[in-house]
Amino acid sequence: MTLPRSDGPLFIVINAGSGARHASEIQPKIAALLGAADRAHRFLPAHGGGVVAAARQAVALAREQQGVVVAAGGDGTINAVAQAVIGAGLPFAVLPQGTFNYFGRTHGIPQETEAAVRALLSAELRPVQAGLVNDRLFLVNASLGLYPTLLEDREAYKRQLGRSRPVALLAGLVTLLRERRQLDLCIELEGETVCLRTPTLFVGNNRLQLDQIGIAEAPALEAGRLVAIMLRPIRGLSMLGLLLRGALGRLGEAETVTSFCLRQLTVRTPRQRRIKVAADGEVFHLRSPLQFRVAPQPLLLMVPRPDQRVEPA
Repeated sequence: MTLPRSDGPLFIVINAGSGARHASEIQPKIAALLGAADRAHRFLPAHGGGVVAAARQAVALAREQQGVVVAAGGDGTINAVAQAVIGAGLPFAVLPQGTFNYFGRTHGIPQETEAAVRALLSAELRPVQAGLVNDRLFLVNASLGLYPTLLEDREAYKRQLGRSRPVALLAGLVTLLRERRQLDLCIELEGETVCLRTPTLFVGNNRLQLDQIGIAEAPALEAGRLVAIMLRPIRGLSMLGLLLRGALGRLGEAETVTSFCLRQLTVRTPRQRRIKVAADGEVFHLRSPLQFRVAPQPLLLMVPRPDQRVEPA
């Protein structure tokens, strides 16, 4: 495929609520580095739901001026901006500002703002795979059941205690001990349909995340597939045992865990017309059936040159 130019002006969607530092602190640092490099740029600040509107504006400007759309924020912000960019065939760049930053880390993008900006200035375009659940994009993962509930609880704890990994882990422990609900799903894969009960269905599109928790199918992402994970109905202390396995990189070894590769997966919820879904940390409702699939076109990502790449950790 012919790649577009990547040396045009930068249109930066910056989320004022991502990460530990406020946008008012981050934006001047980015501007100073870009100014020193004589790189044309424009900031489009966004708050909460305003990210979608800012992303659309950035795409329109980048089309007009042969520019690059940049997302400065966490995985949720990156998802919202990528959703607007992928259909436009424009270059896309990331300046990570969130808590976990799985997408940026997977592609070797530095986590420190100054280093990320410097890497962006000489970055190279690379097509990367995206996933879809119905018409919603996901770059890291999409899920239903327990995981969306965990994310909602995590956000509630972060509002009270601050945005940090320890707070996120605390929220996860509380959710695992408390949650009792199970999902009744009918899953169609490669022409076969199976109906089952599970606390969660998780579909991953991020090699780093899947490797860290110990899912053997993680390399299948490099072959144009997604990876699904399901649990047998378990509760309480058994859930904590799975959490520990995941922390040790051994989740895939558990007898109560099933994982498999897919290009397309259809999920029906016989008891629910609409179901809560999480994609890259954002929770919303979609109408059943759900169709998980690899997006037909890649995201054109600006990735650091080898000498500026940070190894995923």
